[in-house]
Amino acid sequence: MANLSDMIEDFIKEMFDDMPEGILEIQRNEMANQFQCAPSQINYVLTTRFTLERGYFVESRRGGGGYIRIKKLKIREDEFLRDVIECIGDSISGSDAKAIIERLWEEDVITDREKEILCATVSKCNLPLSSSDRNLIRARIMKAVITTIMDFEARKGGEE
Repeated sequence: MANLSDMIEDFIKEMFDDMPEGILEIQRNEMANQFQCAPSQINYVLTTRFTLERGYFVESRRGGGGYIRIKKLKIREDEFLRDVIECIGDSISGSDAKAIIERLWEEDVITDREKEILCATVSKCNLPLSSSDRNLIRARIMKAVITTIMDFEARKGGEE
């Protein structure tokens, strides 16, 4: 059975189906009432499940007319992929790397097979190093993969 955070995440993702422009505005308190939870639960879902690594940009405006705006970034845009590379920096955790891989797969940038290969590549058990060294190597791998995707898309675009 799904926990509350999973249900809130799924609900928000389903709302994007009705938003072709990929921008969603929600009222935190209204959503909290709908799920009969504290507004902090909505904040938790937004800060952990709707991150740049997962392909979302979240901004909020506080006050009486406040809102939370979630923008689903288009993964094929070079700008987004460059932002992800910058976000990775010199080090990335296994969970953040897998979130990026999952997003690439969700957007059909990579296949099921490529997803599994990449997840295995960045897995802790396949990088038998100290935690800090593992995160450095994982970041290099992820940057190389994203750069390769960008180069491939650019070459493919030139063929059309």
